[in-house]
Amino acid sequence: MRHLQASLLLFALAAAACAATSSAVAAQSSLLESVKRNPNEARALCRQFKQLNAQGVSATSNTAIAALASQRNLTTQDAEILATYVIGLHCTDVS
Repeated sequence: MRHLQASLLLFALAAAACAATSSAVAAQSSLLESVKRNPNEARALCRQFKQLNAQGVSATSNTAIAALASQRNLTTQDAEILATYVIGLHCTDVS
């Protein structure tokens, strides 16, 4: 009986983790799709990242990511994903 209870608890925890992960992935996907559909948004981010570089700040530094997260009301993880995506596809000359 105890083994069955432990198994059910593990199953419930795994299901909750999958649901949370699925929700996070969907949010990240829509965030990236918005930039993909709106190249002007990507260009604006590139300009912002280039300004940071001109000041000697990496666009992927903790400070820059925190600012991007604050600007766009994102988690720092989502801001880091967004910055990496935009830099990789639209402004490869940014560091």
